[in-house]
Amino acid sequence: MLVGDPITTCLSPSVYDMICKLGFEVRGNCDFNNIVTENGEVCWKTITDCVSCAGSDQSLDYQASVRLLGPVCEAVHLHFLSLTKGQFEIQYIPWFQWTSFPELFPEIFDALGSLQSPAISLSLMKLTSCLERALGDVFLLIGKECPFLLRDLLASEELAQVFGQSVMNVLKVFIGSPCGLNLRNVLWHGFASPQEIPPKYCSMMLLLTAGLGQLLKSYLQHTEVTLVHRSFVTLKNLEDLIVFPDVTSEVLWVLERVMMKSTFILKIMLPYWKFALTKFTSHRFADCTILLLSQLEAGLRKVFAAVNQCPDRLLTAESTTLYTTFDEILAKHMNDGRINQLPLFLGEPAMEFLWDFLNHQEGPRLRDHLSHGEIDLLEFPREAASQLLAFSTVLVLRFAGEEELSAFKEEAAIKGLFRLAEGYSSRCHPAFQLKKQVLSCGKSIGSWPLLPLSEDLSQEAARLEGNSEADACNSLITKILHELFHHMPEDHLAFRDLDGLPTEKWPQLLAELCNIHIPTLFCPRGVLEVLVVLRSISAQCQRVSSQVTTSLQLRHRQWVERRLRSRQRQNYVRMLNSIRLLSPVLYLILLLIALELVSIHVIQRKGTQEHQQYLKFLKSILQYTENLVTYTSQEKNKWNETIGLTHTALLKIWTFNKRKQMLIHSA
Repeated sequence: MLVGDPITTCLSPSVYDMICKLGFEVRGNCDFNNIVTENGEVCWKTITDCVSCAGSDQSLDYQASVRLLGPVCEAVHLHFLSLTKGQFEIQYIPWFQWTSFPELFPEIFDALGSLQSPAISLSLMKLTSCLERALGDVFLLIGKECPFLLRDLLASEELAQVFGQSVMNVLKVFIGSPCGLNLRNVLWHGFASPQEIPPKYCSMMLLLTAGLGQLLKSYLQHTEVTLVHRSFVTLKNLEDLIVFPDVTSEVLWVLERVMMKSTFILKIMLPYWKFALTKFTSHRFADCTILLLSQLEAGLRKVFAAVNQCPDRLLTAESTTLYTTFDEILAKHMNDGRINQLPLFLGEPAMEFLWDFLNHQEGPRLRDHLSHGEIDLLEFPREAASQLLAFSTVLVLRFAGEEELSAFKEEAAIKGLFRLAEGYSSRCHPAFQLKKQVLSCGKSIGSWPLLPLSEDLSQEAARLEGNSEADACNSLITKILHELFHHMPEDHLAFRDLDGLPTEKWPQLLAELCNIHIPTLFCPRGVLEVLVVLRSISAQCQRVSSQVTTSLQLRHRQWVERRLRSRQRQNYVRMLNSIRLLSPVLYLILLLIALELVSIHVIQRKGTQEHQQYLKFLKSILQYTENLVTYTSQEKNKWNETIGLTHTALLKIWTFNKRKQMLIHSA
């Protein structure tokens, strides 16, 4: 259990001074008419003149710049507070149209007037992500590949060409460097409490965004080019991640009460948690998720600092040192090479959940996509917010006192959440995705429409039968299966002594093998390398199955409608003969994949040469399945040739199997 330390800030002294003090040191009033003209144009010179440079290299003097910009920000803030919403919309809304989300800015104006500090912080988080996305679209007017990091984007020559270097320097002071205010990062990474973000900086960012819109309009008119917005990202594999039931009012009630006493939550951050719950109940699911993500990072950083005995890592770092962010918090090793104790403390299920939602390339990567403005906030799915909220409830309860934990854990809804959380396994790891592929392909093969032949087609089939190579293939399949069944896991004995397996039993066997738990957290590179090849094989098998289904349906329809010429009729019969062989062969390959997957971690015990030989074997199977895709396509239609291909592939599998070089042999 963590100690509930009376932490008053997560900002290191210099960062705290930069954000909370420097911009208030210069007390002079600034005339707003020198910042925005009567016709509504931003006077950039007034703003850029406040940015100072120092040293022989003329690098930015961030401290001096923040001091001088303080009165400007104050004037802008007071101006916005003096406007009605109607006045704001008439004067400024047209200048936000260059962003991909202009609807956001009236909301930010409302937040400024609400005087709710969590709303100001949330507004800045959304504004900076929206601005980053829009600036990336502008970058692509000139550049080819948009930088992933905001600081690299702001430092690009392409944006300086559009907006001018002095304007980009202003943005660097506010959001582009750890030496400056760095508003985006201190908020998105959960360092700044609501009271520590001066509202005037939110007002200033609002004005800067409008001013950028004015400059961009001038550039577009001059160059006669059109700004195109990139499409929003669709969250990947979200359907796989819905493991918790939708959050109910009962769960929200429990979380509301326990978060006051949980040591997971820093007391200075409590307003964010309360605001997140408000956003969920008012169906603002993106807002809820943004707040939860930053606070999960803040809470996990606190646990990370405690279990790794490095209390200084709780604070924002100086500009010369890396922040402690999710990247390090969820890693196996710390930056100094020591083993990170957090995964051991939290447990594998919790770590897998966090990796699924945040890190895996085939997961929704919520934080990345939200913080870079890549998701349509208005269409953000309730399911994603609900899953994160349910997980957060379990985490917050884990760090509550014994009394609270025992009182709430017996509630039926909470008991269910704990059970699901403790049994969680990865849904976005390549191993899970491979299991999905295998099961889907098995189902696809099982649904091949193998329709009975008419009498005349049966006679043609009889004339074309007697393929000795097909007989040899069937014999090899039986022998390989017999060997593989000897390596079934102990709890699958029912399948171990079968010489052959009825077609209807294959899906059951594959499902049982794919149900076996495989550790996936921090998978070594060698394991991932093998998974890539196995997934490629499985994907090709799926393509073959889809092509077979399409060809069967087409040819059968043509045959029924008497549209098959003599040569086509013979090809149809050859296809049916070939398919009767392909079905067990593809099932055999899926079985091989499933068995090797159960033993996947054995690859770490193989030496370099053995490892390479094993990969070479897998790639030979991959080559076979790729050739099958070509031969079974409607363009090629080489059904007889598939038998020769299959015989060669089965011989390779049999030979490799006899040498006992597969993973199942060493398991």
